[in-house]
Amino acid sequence: MLRSFFFILLIHNLALAQPLQRFQFSRGLFGTQFNLTFYAPDNLTALRARDAVYARMDSLNVVMSDYLDGSEINRLSATAGSGRWIPVSPDLYEVLEKSLTIARLSDGRFDPTIGPLSVMWRRAVRRKQFPSRKEVRKAHQFVNYRWLKLDPTNRTARLKRSGMRLDLGGIGQGFAIDKGLAVLQSLGIRSALLDIGGDILAGEAPAGQTGWRVLVGTGADTLTMYLKNRAITTSGATYRYLEHRGKRYSHLLNPRTGIGLRHHVQTTVLAPDGVRADALTKVFAIAGERKRKRLLKRFPGVEVL
Repeated sequence: MLRSFFFILLIHNLALAQPLQRFQFSRGLFGTQFNLTFYAPDNLTALRARDAVYARMDSLNVVMSDYLDGSEINRLSATAGSGRWIPVSPDLYEVLEKSLTIARLSDGRFDPTIGPLSVMWRRAVRRKQFPSRKEVRKAHQFVNYRWLKLDPTNRTARLKRSGMRLDLGGIGQGFAIDKGLAVLQSLGIRSALLDIGGDILAGEAPAGQTGWRVLVGTGADTLTMYLKNRAITTSGATYRYLEHRGKRYSHLLNPRTGIGLRHHVQTTVLAPDGVRADALTKVFAIAGERKRKRLLKRFPGVEVL
């Protein structure tokens, strides 16, 4: 009996000692491309891990997407101004809580209630017609993160004013890659890289390497970085913008003015997690050079390129 036990233990240890293989998967997600790379002992383990991550991503899409009519966030937005406290899922509560924290620390440069402006801006870009001042004022009057209230005891949320609309587009992808990596870690997979449309999160480095190789920037300005247990996101107006009277307005909206940014320096943020990397690229892009240093002190562990 003892001999059998040691034989089983030997087989188990040999399996653990097998070199890990690299696996890569891709699919569409959140209106962009999701790339998943990780190291696993065998193909069966890799496929199970992939399916678990995909299922988690799909569940988050149903919670956070403001493009889906029946999404949880849209159902919550539909109750704006009703005075009711609405029970929300653990995922929605967590991402709203993180959003409000960043909104407060950034003095409103990030705002999860920016939905009315987002809808207006998407329509303007689609029609290639700059919104009028009246349209901007009308949408802007419903944007204020202070009107989003959360009750941690009952895990409920309330939107104080009718006409408010939530939009987690500035933080949702970062939140998703954090949750995706957590799924892999729960399955014993530590070395992984998740990328949703340029929101990148690295787990432990591949064996024998200092980190995951990531390229930042374009052309002659491309920078090679090696990441482990860090997230990185870059925001800019390279492809998505609206021109009006000879000026280019970014798709990145300033919640405090209601219109797109007119300065177009690409902003790259390194952070301990995807949530902060994703949301803070918008914050620091809006803040510009002058106020960046002061704001950085409020976010320990964050770097801005």
